[in-house]
Amino acid sequence: MKNLVILGAGTAGTMMANLLTKKLPKNEWKITIVDKEETHYYQPGFLFLPFDIYKPKQVKKSIDKFIPSEASLIKSKIDRIEKDANLVHLENGNALPYDVLIVATGTHIAPDEIEGMLGKEWQKSIFDFYSFEGAKNLRDKLREWKGGKLVVHICEMPIKCPVAPLEFAFLADSFFINKGMRDKVDITFVTPMDGAFTKPVAARELGHLLTEKNINIVSNFNIERVDTENNKIIDYGEKEVEYDLLVTVPTNMGDSMVERSNMGDDLNFIPTDKATLQSKIKDNIFVIGDATNIPASKAGSVAHFEAEILTENIQRFINGQELKAIFDGHSNCFIETGHGKALLIDFNYTHEPVTGTFPLPGVGPLKLLKETHMNHLGKLAFRWIYWNMLIKGRHIPFVSAAMDTQGKNLEEETITA
Repeated sequence: MKNLVILGAGTAGTMMANLLTKKLPKNEWKITIVDKEETHYYQPGFLFLPFDIYKPKQVKKSIDKFIPSEASLIKSKIDRIEKDANLVHLENGNALPYDVLIVATGTHIAPDEIEGMLGKEWQKSIFDFYSFEGAKNLRDKLREWKGGKLVVHICEMPIKCPVAPLEFAFLADSFFINKGMRDKVDITFVTPMDGAFTKPVAARELGHLLTEKNINIVSNFNIERVDTENNKIIDYGEKEVEYDLLVTVPTNMGDSMVERSNMGDDLNFIPTDKATLQSKIKDNIFVIGDATNIPASKAGSVAHFEAEILTENIQRFINGQELKAIFDGHSNCFIETGHGKALLIDFNYTHEPVTGTFPLPGVGPLKLLKETHMNHLGKLAFRWIYWNMLIKGRHIPFVSAAMDTQGKNLEEETITA
C-alpha cells in the first residue's frame, strides 16, 4: 500500500482529498490528511461579518464534515517535513511516511511582523478581518463606533484575496450611509501598491469607485511601524497616516512548518512550478493554494482551478507520465462595491481582467467588469456553492480552469473542486 499525504484541511487540501479519493485505486493508495484545527471556516465570509451581513454560524462548520470517508484525518500540528526521507514529522512525535506529498497549509496573518501592531491596541483600535476572531471583534466595534478616521490598510503583498481590503472600504461606505453617519466618517485606503489593484484595468475601474465614494487613497505606503500613542501608521519614508480606527491586513505568511522544513522563501511560501504545481524542492512534493509562491492570487477560486489540474498531474506522476504544464493562473472574484452591487473580474497570468459575461459567453447571467446587483447575488450564492459543491469536489457547471481573452472557457467542462 502506497501513501499519499495531504498537509492542511482548508479549502485546497479538502478539495484534493475529495477529488483524489475518487481517482486513486483504494487497494493501492492510502490517503491521509493532517490538520490541527477542529473547524473549517468559509473565509470569504469574514468580509461580511463586521457589517452584520453574515452571522458567525454561517461561516464555520466542523472539519470532519467535509473529509471523505475513504481518507484518514489526523488532527495534529505538523512539526516539519523531512523531504529526503519522505517523512512528515508531527508535533506528537509520530512520523508519517509518504510516496506523494501535497502541501496545502495555506497562509495566516502575522501582525507581529510590524512594530507596534500587535500590542495593547490590538483588537481595540486596531483590527483585522482576515481571521474569524478579528472579523467578529471588528463587528462588535463597528456596532458602537461613533465615527472618526477609518483607515483600511494593507501591510505588504501578497495577501489572501487581494481585492478584499477594497471591498471592506466599499462596504464600510455603504454601512455608514445606511446608519446615517457617513458624514462623521473619513475613510482612507492605504496600500503599498501604486494603485488600487495589481491589474491596471481593474485598478482604473476601482480607482474610479474610490473617487465616487469619497474614499481617499494613499499609495506606495510601505509601513515600518504603528505609533499607538499618537494613532498613526508610519512608513519607511516617514510618511504618516492618522487613524481613529485602523483596519489592517497584516503581513501574510505561510505555515511556520515550512521554515522548520527549510523549504520556503522569506514569507514561508514554497517554490512551485506555476504551470504544473509540482514543487521545486522535490519531484514527489506538490503544492496548492496559498502555500505556493506562484504569481497568482491567493484566493479560493485559484485553488479551485488548480485542483482539477493538480488531480490529473498527481495521476500522471504516479503513472510515470510527463506532467501537464497547463495552469495559467486563472482567477475570478467578486468585488463587493456596496449598496447591493458587485463587480466580477476574470483574469490569469498574462491577461488583464476581461469584459463579457460569465459563466456563459453572451448569456451570463453575470457581467464581467460591470457593477451589478446580479453580481452581488452571485457572491452571496457562492457560500452555498462552497459548502455543498466546491470543497466536496463536485462538478460546478460551465466552470473551467482555463480562459480566453473574452472570458470564455477554453477547455471542455471538467470536474472542478
